[in-house]
Amino acid sequence: MSSLDVDVLIVGAGPVGLFGAYYAGVRGLRTAVVDSLSQVGGQVSAMYPEKQIFDIAGFPAVSGRRLIINLVEQAAPYDPVYLLGQEAQQLDRVPRDGRPDLLKVKTSAGTEITAGAIVVTGGIGTFTPRPLPAGEEFLGRGLEYFVPDSADYVAKNVVIVGGGDSAVDWALMLEPIAKSVTLVHRRAAFRAHHGSVEQLKASSVDIITNAQVTAAHGDGRLERVEISVTGEESPRILPCDRLVAALGFTANLGPLREWGLDLHDNRHLVVDSAMRTNVPGIFAAGDIADYDGKVRLIAVGFGEVATAVNNAAVHLDPDAQLFPGHSTDSPASAPLPVPA
Repeated sequence: MSSLDVDVLIVGAGPVGLFGAYYAGVRGLRTAVVDSLSQVGGQVSAMYPEKQIFDIAGFPAVSGRRLIINLVEQAAPYDPVYLLGQEAQQLDRVPRDGRPDLLKVKTSAGTEITAGAIVVTGGIGTFTPRPLPAGEEFLGRGLEYFVPDSADYVAKNVVIVGGGDSAVDWALMLEPIAKSVTLVHRRAAFRAHHGSVEQLKASSVDIITNAQVTAAHGDGRLERVEISVTGEESPRILPCDRLVAALGFTANLGPLREWGLDLHDNRHLVVDSAMRTNVPGIFAAGDIADYDGKVRLIAVGFGEVATAVNNAAVHLDPDAQLFPGHSTDSPASAPLPVPA
């Protein structure tokens, strides 16, 4: 069993957690980041690394992959320790005379992390894809739940199942490079953003609504699917090299439920304006945090985690300043060139 002592443990290595690692470094705090996934980036890396994100301040557009690369590079000078492929599980308190308790977390890999404060940035928690009613036997052999690399779809017959943002975004992303793209949705109406749906309708993507994939066939690898459409007597049979199931996910807070944290709607951690949970020393930021008026955007999460880290710094040292100053206040900061 390995052990690690840090000032701040960040639970969740998505965009908000990565920015938290940077900000903790700015405050001079030793930091570890734990995540159940085997790579940093959370949902962004797992679900839409190639998708363009348009609502990050300062970036007219940035791909999910580039955003994560930039965040890792931003935090790198402060040497955060990444503990990937490990789930934060057991929480214990270590009392100290006259000082806040230390928090000891044991991970699924047996690592023990002792920290003065914890910032939970776990997004929606551990997420599990909702399975298709047919075709699971081809998982990894044509059936996928994510599109991490569009290169695998070049000149392929692609069928995407779902009606949310991920399904529509992937269909639009793959349309220019795939041999064909068909989007199958069990309803007539889509849950995806209206503008994206309109773009989809104007594209060459074949849209089949009120339908489901009811069978999949192939010799070793997926070759074709059967699509049953409401009102049609016989299923449609389509060639299919890649089947993407974008039916959403079930979220699970997992062991965090055992930490004594106040929950809202059984999925989110209740915080105050300092991003404090009800458990002393534990803060939360990003999609997992909840308060009145909450808006779940990456941009909002960045501000929340800065607030959480600054308040964690004061929790660790009550004499510390809550406001650390601006990064541009450092005499070592070089002025940026002013655009002509």
